[in-house]
Amino acid sequence: MDMKPTFVIAGKLNREYILPPSGQPILDSPGGSLLYAAGGLAVWGDTNAGLLGRVSEDYPSQWVRDLEKRGFDTRGIRTFHELNNIDFRSFVAFTDPNERSFSNAVSHFARRQLAFPKALLGYQAPDESRIDPHKTELVSPAALDTPKEYRDTRYVHLCPFDFISQSQMVNLFRGGPDQTVSLDPAPGYMTPGFWRDLRLVLQGVTVFLPSEEELRALFWGQTYDLWEMARKVSEYGPQVIVIKRGLLGQMLYDAAGGHRYEIPAYPSRVADPMGVGDAFCGGFLAGFQRTNDPLMATLYGSVSASLKIEGSGPFYALGVLPGLAKARYHSLKEMAREV
Repeated sequence: MDMKPTFVIAGKLNREYILPPSGQPILDSPGGSLLYAAGGLAVWGDTNAGLLGRVSEDYPSQWVRDLEKRGFDTRGIRTFHELNNIDFRSFVAFTDPNERSFSNAVSHFARRQLAFPKALLGYQAPDESRIDPHKTELVSPAALDTPKEYRDTRYVHLCPFDFISQSQMVNLFRGGPDQTVSLDPAPGYMTPGFWRDLRLVLQGVTVFLPSEEELRALFWGQTYDLWEMARKVSEYGPQVIVIKRGLLGQMLYDAAGGHRYEIPAYPSRVADPMGVGDAFCGGFLAGFQRTNDPLMATLYGSVSASLKIEGSGPFYALGVLPGLAKARYHSLKEMAREV
C-alpha cells in the first residue's frame, strides 16, 4: 500500500439493523456513512483511500480487516476506550422506498411478523433534536486523529457528522489549490440561523453536496428557487454544488461558467435505499479525480447510487456484472441536460 492514499474519506461507522422495503432484515452488519461512501468510490475500481472514523473496543475487528482486504487504508480508523459506553447500533425501517423510520423498532418487527432480534434489546433511537450543532460528537472522526500521511491527499470527502468536527477537517485539508474537498452537510445544522457559521467553513470547500431537503431548510423563508440557493452557496467558496434529489436525480451548478445541469436518476430496482446518498458522494469523488469535470463526476456518482440501491450493504455494488457501471454511465450521459 502506498504511504499516501489517492483519496481520504471521513465519516461515521455503526452497526446496522435495517428493515428494507421488502426482503430479509439486515441484522448487525457493518454500516455508516464512511463505508457507503467508500463503496461508491470502489464501484470505479478505486480503493486506494484512507478511511477516517472512530470505533469502540467492542467493534468487530474482523470488519476492519475486511476493509483492508478490499484494499482500503484503515490507519485512520481509530479505536477509543471512551466510546465503549456509546451505542453504535443504528436502526432504520423503510415503510416504502421514500419513507424511513428510525424509532419504534419493536413495532416495525411486529408489523412484519418478524422475531425481534435480541441484539437490539434496549435500543433507543438518538434524539436528533437535542444535538447541539456547536458541540462535537465523540463518534465523529476528528482532525487530530488524521494520520500525517493523509494530510496532503488531493481528493477528500467529508460525510455528514457534527459541524465542529467537519469544520476542523476542512481547515486541515484546505492545504492548497491542488486539494479538492467535498462536503456532505449534516441536516442538524442546515438552518437559516446557522448560515453565518456555515459560510466561514464553505471557504475551504470545493464541492458542496446537500440533499434538496437540507438546502431548502437552510434557505427557509428566503427563496424557493434551488438554482438561486446553489448560486448563493457558490459565492462563499464552493465551485461545484450538487443537489441530491433521491429518485428525481441531481441538479448540478458549476459556478465557473454558471452552468446548470439536470441529471435524472438511473431507473434502478429499489431494494434497499440505505446509504445511497453516501454512495453517490463516493462515486462523485472517483469521477472528479478521473475527469476533473463536475458533470462527468455527477454521472459517476449517480451510477454508484443506482447500483447501491439495488441491494443491501455498503459493498453490494462490487458484486454486480463487470461493465455494468460503465454501461449505465454511457446511458445517463445521454439523458443529462443543461438548463
